Amino acid sequence: MRVDKIGLIILTSFLLTSCVVSTVAKVVTTTAKLGYSVVKGTVKGVSWAVKKAEGKIDEDRLNGTWKVVGVYNGTFEQFSQDQNPENNFKTECAEGSDLIEFKSKRSKFKPIYCESDEEDWIKYKYEFGKNPQTKEKENYFKYNSSNYVSIIDVTSKTMVLEGNLMQRYAFTGGKLFLFEKVK
Repeated sequence: MRVDKIGLIILTSFLLTSCVVSTVAKVVTTTAKLGYSVVKGTVKGVSWAVKKAEGKIDEDRLNGTWKVVGVYNGTFEQFSQDQNPENNFKTECAEGSDLIEFKSKRSKFKPIYCESDEEDWIKYKYEFGKNPQTKEKENYFKYNSSNYVSIIDVTSKTMVLEGNLMQRYAFTGGKLFLFEKVK
């Protein structure tokens, strides 16, 4: 009787140990996969992470006014491979900041420099598919018949876009934009 109890305890402890080990292995594997696809950087001394969206992004997420808080001089691919992708963004606005406003129901956006409100609305066409410029399947929009902007990701608070979006930054090589939701 005593041998049966000892055998049962040993068997139970073996099963529990193997379950714990396999669960820990799954957690470590999942964490490694997530960590691999997220690119981290710093904006205004605050850490942020950029992960390219998988699948179609709802166009309504673009709606609203967004403030430019970061510009990377290069592509998302270069940013993801950069060992030290610091944000070298410095606003030229004495007061206010550079904004971009989207109205997805009307498929238009307006870059607003230093909150001037004097800019014109630009019509765009939103797509999910093979971007003719990058040759990758992604979320993007096209404006002025030849400009393509990749939508890297959009959350309720941040948005990351890649492309020739704001002419002011094109001359400095700025192609990857980090925005923060204003309203």
